[in-house]
Amino acid sequence: MAHSQRQKTMASFSNILTHSFKIIPQICIYSYKSTILHTSALNMDDLGSCQARSISSQKLVFSEFGDPAKVVRLETEELPSPKSNEVLVRMLAAPLNPADINTIQGVYPAKPPLPAVPGNEGVGEILSVGSDVKNLRPGDRVIPKEASAWGTWRSHAVSDAQRLSKIPKEIGIVEAATMSVNPSTAYRMLKDFVQLSAGDTVIQNGANSAAGQNVIQLCNVWGLNSVNIVRDRPNIDELKIFLKNLGATHILTEQELSKTDIFKSRAVSKAKLALNCVGGKSAVEVLRQLDHKGVMVTYGGMSREPVTLPTSALIFKDISARGTVSYYR
Repeated sequence: MAHSQRQKTMASFSNILTHSFKIIPQICIYSYKSTILHTSALNMDDLGSCQARSISSQKLVFSEFGDPAKVVRLETEELPSPKSNEVLVRMLAAPLNPADINTIQGVYPAKPPLPAVPGNEGVGEILSVGSDVKNLRPGDRVIPKEASAWGTWRSHAVSDAQRLSKIPKEIGIVEAATMSVNPSTAYRMLKDFVQLSAGDTVIQNGANSAAGQNVIQLCNVWGLNSVNIVRDRPNIDELKIFLKNLGATHILTEQELSKTDIFKSRAVSKAKLALNCVGGKSAVEVLRQLDHKGVMVTYGGMSREPVTLPTSALIFKDISARGTVSYYR
């Protein structure tokens, strides 16, 4: 129920943003559907100019925690000209992630000081630079180096140049806007907890999530088997084809996982690494598929149910449970 409610909240807020601010749903390079905040959403071509004194900018702001559809509002502000070490950035696109919704609701552990501008990632274009800035120039595309550097749901920002990373223009705008959080989370989970080699198996729930789809593609590139668990749904065959095309080795529903013989038949080896973003019963079922001394990494809790570890898994299989924060730092 909690997972379903979160999806409804995301859909409802996306719908409101789409109608109010012209936010455009798109498909990103990592092949997951995401809501992208484009420059057109805030009438960027009509906003501000590089005048000497100030830039007219728009931003989405919340001054209290609560229902995003009720507490988020659009504001206009005047930005000062960049200082010697600063740059003026015009935001090109920013995604809407579940963590953004949780932050606005006030249920995310890391709470920003209020009022706050949402958005942990996005891509912008440099409009002007301060006199001491040597590594960036107008026209360069940049992304924030840190999550929550200054909130990306805005039309313009003045930022310390050292807090930005320049990216190649060959990377598409949508791809660049979504490259910081989920791809890096997937990469770090596959690299930081278990030494994996080609032919090893990784199992994950929430496989159709943004991070999950990045895991699938990285496993495919590195020659790892991926066993991918998703919730059953009316279009399950369509989803399985979609994930298979990303490079998934096996795709199972939660019900199919409890009956599968892919491990007993040695179609794939027992998993060395399990990735959990759901919690509750789903996490337990994924953990049961781990090999001796396997590791389960939890990076989310979409079901809002606790992660419970079977005693037998700890005693007889020496399973380890770890956790990680699902954003770049």
